[in-house]
Amino acid sequence: MFEKKIPTTYRGCTKPKFINMLNWLNRWKTEGQEELITPKGKVIVFNLSYKQLLVGILRLDSGKWVFEYTEEFKQQKQIKPLPDFPNVEKVYRSEELYPFFLHRIPSPKQPKVQEEIRIRHIDETDEVELLRLFGRKSISNPFLLRPV
Repeated sequence: MFEKKIPTTYRGCTKPKFINMLNWLNRWKTEGQEELITPKGKVIVFNLSYKQLLVGILRLDSGKWVFEYTEEFKQQKQIKPLPDFPNVEKVYRSEELYPFFLHRIPSPKQPKVQEEIRIRHIDETDEVELLRLFGRKSISNPFLLRPV
């Protein structure tokens, strides 16, 4: 296809520094996820739960991901905070989807994933739609993620 043109300078950065900056921004993405983007105009809310306990809320608004624990989770003592979000009192904000959630999205290069994307007419670079479609369960943890 088309090669990405990387400018020789960007906002005062030389080409190598710019490439390092791009690599840093994609630090959480695995092979096949490099092209995923956070849509700026979408608003969505997901509930993260464990069994009957509502653990936290993930939301996207104005291109920013926000995660915070529920009061119900803060009051209980059986389940420890998630490693990506160790402080239960903090509201976490990022322009990048957090690894805990990003790892729920399979590589769009997998044939079965490509088929689902094609059947549902989803943009294969849209993190929100891919998380909505594939993010409910993860093989790496017992938590469920549901769009509200």
